[in-house]
Amino acid sequence: MCSTARPAPIRINNATSNGPVAGQAMRFAMGLVAMWLLSRVSLLRLRAWTPAIYALSMLPLMAVYVIGTGKYGQRWLNLGVFYLQPSELLKLSLPLMMAWYLHRQPLPPSPRTVLTAAVLIGVPALLILMQPNLGTATLVTASGVFALLLAGLQWRWVVAGLSAVSVAAPLAWFGLLRQYQKNRVLTFLDPAADPLGTGWNILQSRIAIGSGGMQGRGWGHGTQATLDFLPEYTTDFAFSVLAEEFGWIGVVTVFALYLFVVGRCLSIAVQARDTHARLLAGSLGLAFFVYVLVNGGMISGLLPVVGIPMPLISYGGTSAVSLLAGIGLVMAVRGHRPVHA
Repeated sequence: MCSTARPAPIRINNATSNGPVAGQAMRFAMGLVAMWLLSRVSLLRLRAWTPAIYALSMLPLMAVYVIGTGKYGQRWLNLGVFYLQPSELLKLSLPLMMAWYLHRQPLPPSPRTVLTAAVLIGVPALLILMQPNLGTATLVTASGVFALLLAGLQWRWVVAGLSAVSVAAPLAWFGLLRQYQKNRVLTFLDPAADPLGTGWNILQSRIAIGSGGMQGRGWGHGTQATLDFLPEYTTDFAFSVLAEEFGWIGVVTVFALYLFVVGRCLSIAVQARDTHARLLAGSLGLAFFVYVLVNGGMISGLLPVVGIPMPLISYGGTSAVSLLAGIGLVMAVRGHRPVHA
């Protein structure tokens, strides 16, 4: 792999603009409002609205191919006031749709049920993959698959699915993935092969994580971000900055909070008394866990870089709003008075 010379950064990042902070705070406020509103919605009413919600969420996902924009493809819609990433909507509407569909079927799922569910998952996942956005497509697919697993999907279907992925992987490599996506996989296998080019991000992320030690360098004293060595330090690699500035203690503390959220979601799912509520809370909780797992593996070099933000830490408005809205749905399950379903 050929190297691309990258000059060493020499300036200190002392940006004083509060614009990004104010913008993210506003988005968090929107997300908290959405969380509160959804937590008070009747699940019975939400269940009745689910097919319409799923269908409406597909419209901006298709519109992005006509009027979308983005660095690596068409992923965003410019709405004037803010940019909307339509794929984030599917992180909510797909678990809703899967819970709605599966609770109406005999469980464990029959072959016909599994194939119908595969279509419900596959259509939006394929649209997201074609943007191209492999990371979000994978997460959206996972949220749907989790609902199937919680519904009692038999292991033969799991083995068949993994076998199909194994067969499709070489075909995707040669016929579907773009060159920058292939470079991410090759860099994951050997980041030191091109340390000044494609391997720069992950190597600098590892340096940031390692230099934090046990207690960290202190807030604002991490060199990898302040000296601009670490790219995307507000988005994909935001957690690397946290690891450098707050050390192992900060990392463990944040992961403990994440595990508490995931554990609470699963606890609410276990206590739910109807299938729809159980599948919805469980799939949203497991999906949240995967977001943390993928970003954590990505910044540490254990997984390829796929552009997945760390939940509620990385900069990004649509992601923050969708995650908080998802927590609101789980809260709605907690307050739900079950009926026979």
